[in-house]
Amino acid sequence: MAAAVTLTKADIQKLSVRLRDSDWHAAERLRAWRVFHNSPMPAITDDAWRRTDIRGLRWPDLKGGRLLNSAKNGHSAVPARLLRQLVGGEHGGQLVINRGKVVERNLAASLRRTGVIFTDFLTATRQHSDLLRKYLGKSVPASQGKFAAMAACLADQGVFVYVPRGVKAELPLHSVIWADAPAQFSRLVVVAEADSALTFVHELASQTQRQHAVHVGTVEVYAGRNANLQFIEVQSLGQNVWHFAHERARVQRNGKLDWIFSAIGSRLTKNFSEIDLVEKGAWGRMSGFYFAEGDQHLDHDTQQNHHAEHTTSDLLFKGALRDRSRSVWQGMIYVAPGAQKTDGYQANRNLVLSKQARADSIPGLEILADDVRCTHGATIGQLELEHIFYLMSRGMPEAEARRVLVDGFFDPVMERIPFEGVRERLKRVIAQKMG
Repeated sequence: MAAAVTLTKADIQKLSVRLRDSDWHAAERLRAWRVFHNSPMPAITDDAWRRTDIRGLRWPDLKGGRLLNSAKNGHSAVPARLLRQLVGGEHGGQLVINRGKVVERNLAASLRRTGVIFTDFLTATRQHSDLLRKYLGKSVPASQGKFAAMAACLADQGVFVYVPRGVKAELPLHSVIWADAPAQFSRLVVVAEADSALTFVHELASQTQRQHAVHVGTVEVYAGRNANLQFIEVQSLGQNVWHFAHERARVQRNGKLDWIFSAIGSRLTKNFSEIDLVEKGAWGRMSGFYFAEGDQHLDHDTQQNHHAEHTTSDLLFKGALRDRSRSVWQGMIYVAPGAQKTDGYQANRNLVLSKQARADSIPGLEILADDVRCTHGATIGQLELEHIFYLMSRGMPEAEARRVLVDGFFDPVMERIPFEGVRERLKRVIAQKMG
C-alpha cells in the first residue's frame, strides 16, 4: 500500500483560515475532507492503478494546514520562456501563479467589457462565488477518488475562466502555475457559455529539484451549446514531481471542444481525462503528446463518453520513450443506450527508443447502442533500421537521422495542433530529449 496521508478536520479548518476562505468554500473543503478521510489510498490491486505503483512517494508534511508553498525559503522565478505567446501574436490576458501567489494578472479591456472573467481560483471563490458554485465539483466531484478529494480539500491555487453567452474571445488567454514547492494542490475551471468562443492555454511547470514533490489537481471544462472551445494543456513539471490529476470536460448541443494535451515532465504522472458528449451534435477531439526519458512514468487514462445521439469524438495520443521510462495509456469509448449515430475513434501510437523502455497500450469499447461507428487501435514499435540507413546513406549523421524520424512519427498529432507556437515548443522538446 502507498504511504498514508493523515489530515484532521482541524488541519483543514486552519488551512481555510490561512487562505481566507469564504464560508461556503470552507464548508466545501470539509465535505471533501470527509471523502478523503474515508477513501483508501490507491494501490496496485486496484484495476485503474495496477500498472502505476506509488508506494515510493515520500509525502511532504501537510498537517496543521501547513502547505509548504508558503515556506520562507524563497521562490524561484518563473522562466521567461513560459511567458511567451504560444497562440497568436498577443495575449488577451495572462495569469501567472508562483507557489500559490499571483505574481501577474491582466486581462484586455476589450474582454473585460464583455464580461469575461479570468482570475485565480481563490479570488474566484470570494468574488465570483455564485457563478463558480454552478460549476465547481459538478464534473469532478470529490467522490471521484482519493486524489480528487485531496485537491478539493487542500486547493491552494488554480484558475477560473468564464466566457459569457455569445461572447467571442478573439484573443487567447494564457495561464502558468509554477509549482516548485514540495506540495501543491490546484483546481482549474473553464467555462465557455452558449454561442461563445475561446482559446485558452494553461501550463503547469516547475524546475527539477532533489526532494520529492507532489502536485494534485482537478480540471473541469464546460463547452455550452454552439460554443467553440480550444483548450491547450502543457505539463512540464520537474522530474522530481509526482503528479496526480482528474480532468473532465462536458460538451453540450452542437458544442465543439478541441483539447490538446502535452505531457513533458514529472517523475510520475497518473492522469484521468474524460470527455462527456451530453447532447446531440456535441463534438470533442483529444490530442495527446508525451515523451518520456530517464525513469519517468506517465500513465494516462482516457474516456470518451457518448451520452446522446449524433455525437463525435476523436482521440489520438502519440508518445516516445527512451532510457528506462514507461508509459501507460488506457482508453475507453462508451456509448450509452440510445446514443445512435455515434462516431467514436481512438488511437494510441508509441515509439520505443531503447531496450529498457516500456509502453503499455490498452484500448477499449463499451457500446450499448446498435447504430454507431466506433474504432480503436494501438501500436508499439521501434525506429526502422532501414529508414535510418537510408538517411545516413544520403549523408545525414545517425543522431540527426533518428531525430528526423521521431519528428515524422509525431507529425500526425502535430497536424492537429493549429498553433505554430505550440508546435515549435513541442519540436524543441523532441530535439532536447533526443539530444
